[in-house]
Amino acid sequence: MSNESERPRVLEYPGDGFVITWEPTRCRHAAECVHGLPGVFDSARRPWIATDGANADEVVTVVDRCPSYALGYRTADGRIRTAPEDAGAP
Repeated sequence: MSNESERPRVLEYPGDGFVITWEPTRCRHAAECVHGLPGVFDSARRPWIATDGANADEVVTVVDRCPSYALGYRTADGRIRTAPEDAGAP
């Protein structure tokens, strides 16, 4: 049985000046990431996120389009994107 206080699993993919985070249980496969930066996000590749395919600004632009907040980031210059409390995973 799951404890509601448990945090969902968040995977981290470090890049040059940024970290991409991915919360698999939140993902709804809208494919904004895959269409926006196919060099970084490729669902046929393992791991499916390759951070050497873009810079921090490109990652921020595309990850900000993720409607489910499954993707997030932390950048060296202090930008952060995480899921809001009310955007809970199912």
